[in-house]
Amino acid sequence: MIDINGIGWITGKKYGCVVKALSRPFPQRKSIHAQLSGEGVFSYPVKNFGRFDRVSKMTCCALGLAIYDAGIIYAEGQKQDIGLLGTNEAGALSSNIAYFKDYVESGRTLARGNLFIYTLPSSPLAEAAIHFGCQGPVIYMGFQHRAIPSLLSYAKGMLLGEKVQKVLAVKADEEEALCFFLQEGGAEPPGKGFGFDTIEAIAGQASNIDQIIEGAQKAPLKIQKAPLKKKETR
Repeated sequence: MIDINGIGWITGKKYGCVVKALSRPFPQRKSIHAQLSGEGVFSYPVKNFGRFDRVSKMTCCALGLAIYDAGIIYAEGQKQDIGLLGTNEAGALSSNIAYFKDYVESGRTLARGNLFIYTLPSSPLAEAAIHFGCQGPVIYMGFQHRAIPSLLSYAKGMLLGEKVQKVLAVKADEEEALCFFLQEGGAEPPGKGFGFDTIEAIAGQASNIDQIIEGAQKAPLKIQKAPLKKKETR
């Protein structure tokens, strides 16, 4: 059995968590990091957040919201066996265009211009893994059709393949982001969440992120209990 214990999202000028029924406005993109830090979503400041490109910022914030929604506690220097899986339509195209534009404007004389840029689609995931201490696999995949259902399906495969017991699966671009915290049933920490099939069905019927969020908000939560510990025999 696979559970989804946390869902974090950012759309338009709002962000939130589904399990905790949290929804907050933010006046502008650059303020979201400060707001999430103030609410305790980030346990400590994200190093170099200001130099992240837009996708990296959205990815990191969405992961933070999903982790917070799932009740996962993390701390600086603490490592956790959590895998990261990400997708979007354009990969790192916008960052590569900005990189080349900066290179041209710098006279084409340097290996790069004055811009610090992330030119790999896995870079946002790598930065998030560093901050949250995730030591599981870090994978970027591009899906031609049905990106979020495909993302969930592959994340499920990572868990069933016993590569890792917990996975953060995120779809993030420059405008919006949606992240799911998946784990094997009975894994710590116990709490509220959704069965995988419930969210998979919602994602399969939705045509955008807003519809997935709305469907998940209406779906019934289930209580996930900690596994019973066997009594020691003497």
